Amino acid sequence: MFDRWLAHRTAALGSSVIEHIFELAAQLEDRVDLSIGQPHFEVPAPIQEAAVRAIRSGRNRYSPSQGIEPLREWLREKIRSTYLGDDRDVMITCGTSGALVLAVLALVNPGDQVILFDPWFVVYEALVKLVGAEPVYVDTYPNFRIDPEKVERAITARTKLIIVNTPNNPTGVAATHDELKALALLALDRGIALLSDEIYRAYCYDAPFVSPGHFNPFTIVADGFSKTYAAPGWRLGFIHGPKPIIDQMVKIQQYTFVCPPHPLQWAMLQAQDADVTPHIADYRRKRDVLVEGLADYYRLVRPTGAFYAFPEVPWADGKTFTEFALRQFRLLLVPGGVFSRRDTHFRIAYAVDDNTLVRGIEILRQLAKNPPSL
Repeated sequence: MFDRWLAHRTAALGSSVIEHIFELAAQLEDRVDLSIGQPHFEVPAPIQEAAVRAIRSGRNRYSPSQGIEPLREWLREKIRSTYLGDDRDVMITCGTSGALVLAVLALVNPGDQVILFDPWFVVYEALVKLVGAEPVYVDTYPNFRIDPEKVERAITARTKLIIVNTPNNPTGVAATHDELKALALLALDRGIALLSDEIYRAYCYDAPFVSPGHFNPFTIVADGFSKTYAAPGWRLGFIHGPKPIIDQMVKIQQYTFVCPPHPLQWAMLQAQDADVTPHIADYRRKRDVLVEGLADYYRLVRPTGAFYAFPEVPWADGKTFTEFALRQFRLLLVPGGVFSRRDTHFRIAYAVDDNTLVRGIEILRQLAKNPPSL
């Protein structure tokens, strides 16, 4: 009976493997958790204190759907200095995922095609299918680089949107200046919307951050506060782009999320003065420890951003390898098939304390040296 009640779009979605791993992690004792992508440091104290003040001072009612004006104006000033587009506007959203939902709902019709780079962040494919559109995959293996010629060959008369994420989840690879410029100009030339997910923009280790929005004034940019300021549970993001598009997203937010968490918007104004560069430097060091620790055991494209690595499995496939690691060593990883049409890799999230990272590296070495008889 319930099958008759459910909308067909629900069949397009599977249960989140990452959410399942998150639940497992909460249940296991003495686990080594390299699975969940969230900073392990605390929200800076001035931002925490501002949240308490906002709650106690009565900032607990609805805010405008587009977010409070002081926070939007601060973001506008930052955006004007680095992004093209004279009519660019910004709205606050319920997390960066909320921003992505609004963007896809505002831009994509059933039957449209949306280009995704493989591997991709899990939400992208799900959202495209949820609105009745068709994902079109552009392969980036083995080096996880964007090839504009591959993108051009993937474009059809039905192509509506390209989604790019840099630095990338799950690979940790940041696209280069030349790659993003070519992609941005291709989208501009072909009249295709370009959505750039820049939630890891603060975590660039080997070169300055580059956005396609530096070259294409119509780029829609999803961003947020959760990764930079260690506040993923606050569900506070933002999105900016051409004002006519942002205006439509605000309308959709009015009828869905209503507004972002009001007191936390006032708290995040304190991010203007928060210095997280020591944490970024610490994650660069962790990246180096991980890369050096796995160098003789795994094929691994050196991550240049975010806090992920995406090694190739040394035996079997990603699902088999990660299940064995969990069963035998209580090591939590995410199989590559969650993010890709292939299941040849696995994701490591190294946003953890040093003890957990060192234990994880040692277990991964054992797994590479001593493959089981399957």
